Amino acid sequence: MAERGKILRGVAAANIRRTRLALGWSQEALAHEAGLHRTFIGHVERGETNLSIDNLERLADALKIPASELLVAGAVAPAPPAS
Repeated sequence: MAERGKILRGVAAANIRRTRLALGWSQEALAHEAGLHRTFIGHVERGETNLSIDNLERLADALKIPASELLVAGAVAPAPPAS
């Protein structure tokens, strides 16, 4: 069960980062929109911290996508390549 949590944490981390980059936002901008601290966003995107359902919902609301999409691998379109 613990291994599954790590997989979902990685999926959520990748989807949050991908969506944030697609919007052209910095981690600080996402943190501001979601009402979270910018260092927390970095920890989440690196999969270093557990993400509560409340914070998952706050991030999804800020990113304007359903929270469920953050937990499905490949559900979020890839971000454009960095220039």
